[in-house]
Amino acid sequence: MDTPTGSTACTRTERLDLRRPSTSELLELFKICNDPRVWTHYPSLRHTRQAQTLAMIERWSQEWDADGLGTWTVRLINSDAVIGYGGCSLRQDTFWNLGYRFAADQHGHGYATELASEAFRQTGLLRPDLPVVAYLLEHNAASAHIARKLGLALVHRGPDVRNPDSSAVRLIYADRSLTEKQLTAIMR
Repeated sequence: MDTPTGSTACTRTERLDLRRPSTSELLELFKICNDPRVWTHYPSLRHTRQAQTLAMIERWSQEWDADGLGTWTVRLINSDAVIGYGGCSLRQDTFWNLGYRFAADQHGHGYATELASEAFRQTGLLRPDLPVVAYLLEHNAASAHIARKLGLALVHRGPDVRNPDSSAVRLIYADRSLTEKQLTAIMR
């Protein structure tokens, strides 16, 4: 399938090299996804088998093929080492879901904000008619801070019904007001 106009499978920001994921990055991505330090906000999602990471990479590839935008792997410019992943993925043809994860030793350098800004910019080139949403847990203050820095506003707060932690609270930030249909789609 042709990539929709405006999308960029490989791009750069001031400090980051963003690339469409490849199965050749499996071991590096598994190392990040297997590290309990990067899953403190949702430990049950930690990958314990490389097959989980491979399935994730394959899903990302399908999203790129279908939507022309998705999750990138992240490297520092002039480095071959994968330090994280993230971007915006189209969900249910209803909204862009913003997400990212970085190796624990890369936290606190502003890379998530830099990546999120580029992903947000890319959604405006492809489907500006759809909202950009950050779907996060309430105790993840760093991600909430990034959402607000991007100009997203809190539009929903409620129980996280799919979370094994029954006390978990889900926050939804968006770049605009959401319709009931959009909110229902996000909550699925």
